[in-house]
Amino acid sequence: MNRTLSSARRPVRLLVAATAAVVSLTVLGGCGAIFDEITSGGDAPRDEPGGEITASAEADAFEILTGDCIDLVALDGYGDSGEGEEFEVESVPVVPCAEEHTGEVYAELVMDTDTYPGDEGMSQTFDDWCYAEFEKFVGLSFEESVYSYTGFYPTQETWEQLNDRTLQCIISSEEPVTGSLEGIAE
Repeated sequence: MNRTLSSARRPVRLLVAATAAVVSLTVLGGCGAIFDEITSGGDAPRDEPGGEITASAEADAFEILTGDCIDLVALDGYGDSGEGEEFEVESVPVVPCAEEHTGEVYAELVMDTDTYPGDEGMSQTFDDWCYAEFEKFVGLSFEESVYSYTGFYPTQETWEQLNDRTLQCIISSEEPVTGSLEGIAE
């Protein structure tokens, strides 16, 4: 499922897709205690009522929220396939934003259509949305900033089997940062 992006202005991206194991677990949902036992390890440790990450953990890729900080370097497969490549993830290494991290979820779009737009259409929607939201978050245009972006979006499989409609944009930094990059204007 890897693809090369055609536009040089677009950075590396991540593609979220349910693996057979995740899909199988979804189908087993009626099995109650067994399903809860198998899937309970993927919750990100969050505080109440703010919902911020409180400890480093491997979180289920579908549990990531706007404002979450991510250790992209520790993300299995990140950087392996090169610039402009997509790959599938099942879990994401999250950290409290006060700790060093290389990514932060800065925008989210829930698509309100029933029809999957196709791989190319989904990729284009992701690029357009994250690119437009980047300047709002950082305070500088993508071209002026030292930061880049990556993110998650549905595949046809997750769209159809899990009703996944969420695109998430992640600002990425080559060097570890602490705190939020919102309004950083760099």
